[in-house]
Amino acid sequence: MTATYPDMPVPAPRGQVGIGWRHPHYAELLERQPALDFLEVHSENFFGGGGAALAVLMQARAHYPISLHGVGLSLGSAVGLDPWHLDQLARLVQRVDPVRVSDHACFARGTLGAQTVHGADLLPIPFSDEALDVLCRHVQQVQDRLQRRFMVENLSAYVRWNSADAHDWSETDFLTTLARRTGCLLLVDVNNIYVNARNAELAGQLADPLQASRDWLDAIPPDAVGELHVAGHCHVADAHGEIVIDDHGSRVSPAVWALHRHALQRFGPVATLVEWDTEVPALDVLLEEADTARHAGHAVRGAATAEALA
Repeated sequence: MTATYPDMPVPAPRGQVGIGWRHPHYAELLERQPALDFLEVHSENFFGGGGAALAVLMQARAHYPISLHGVGLSLGSAVGLDPWHLDQLARLVQRVDPVRVSDHACFARGTLGAQTVHGADLLPIPFSDEALDVLCRHVQQVQDRLQRRFMVENLSAYVRWNSADAHDWSETDFLTTLARRTGCLLLVDVNNIYVNARNAELAGQLADPLQASRDWLDAIPPDAVGELHVAGHCHVADAHGEIVIDDHGSRVSPAVWALHRHALQRFGPVATLVEWDTEVPALDVLLEEADTARHAGHAVRGAATAEALA
């Protein structure tokens, strides 16, 4: 059953474009205050009860809506959520009043001997009935605690589960069912979809990764999507083989921009976030990428208007 939250903040307007705000750009962005619709930060970087990091975030909050994107909730872990982590997130949400709060459909915590350990990574979960039940339970727990709608991101994964469950789901059906059961929204990472498809191509499992990615997007209902992510990736080839890695360390590729336009046509003008986490460039490079995302949104809306008037 889907929970409702009468005091839940009104979602941010659709069609916004933001960037991931990282430490090298803290001072420059606050000084220049470029034309962005929101900033996204990693929640865990601001879990302290005070100090310089939180003070900087609150300065930004005075000028921009903030989206909190987590990497450590471990929503798919069978051992359950970390109470401390959820407490810190709830306190940060109360302080910042973000426009969106999100994390990944993954696990990072498990048991080793008699101890619960954290793997410090975003590890894939099986698309099974049991894993879906765990994920739904934890997403609902987060929403109940935060008293607001949560968003869950699809993962770039480099290993797969060999499951004995004869009723395993496709990833798109799995995530759609999660959204329907819990009332959460999906954060659709377009780059992650393409990275997975390219790696399937390199493994001889796909002939056309671009079409497979479009098919993935077309399988998600538009009303389940709350935000899009785009980012760069890299292609690594050595004596052990080839792999595409979601490293967030370069400009968005032409293929991912094409998929982003397809996603906007499919889902409407949802908010788009440009991520860049490694080899972070000058702020102006990120702003150029944000402009590309904004122009894509304008083009899609213009085409839709022209078609409606025709």
